[in-house]
Amino acid sequence: MEKQEKPTCPHCGARLLKWLAPAESTWGETILYVCFNDDCDYFKNGWNHMWNKYQQKASYRHRLDPVTGQTGPLPVWSEDATRNRIVPFTNKEE
Repeated sequence: MEKQEKPTCPHCGARLLKWLAPAESTWGETILYVCFNDDCDYFKNGWNHMWNKYQQKASYRHRLDPVTGQTGPLPVWSEDATRNRIVPFTNKEE
């Protein structure tokens, strides 16, 4: 994957934030990029999709693995879920 300085969400255009995956996840403890824009259609529409298809009160956020370029959903159970794992950008990255 070509290295992007400031990756953005393909669904809403918001800048993706660095996020530390939990060690127990299938990603291992690695940095991913995630869209935390609560107005993103991918996130907003995910609530209805998950309820209608799986009867689950959940949604998902857009996720990017900067090493492999793989994208996909990051499951969430509330607007605040997983925000505690956001990694602040350094001054160089701002």
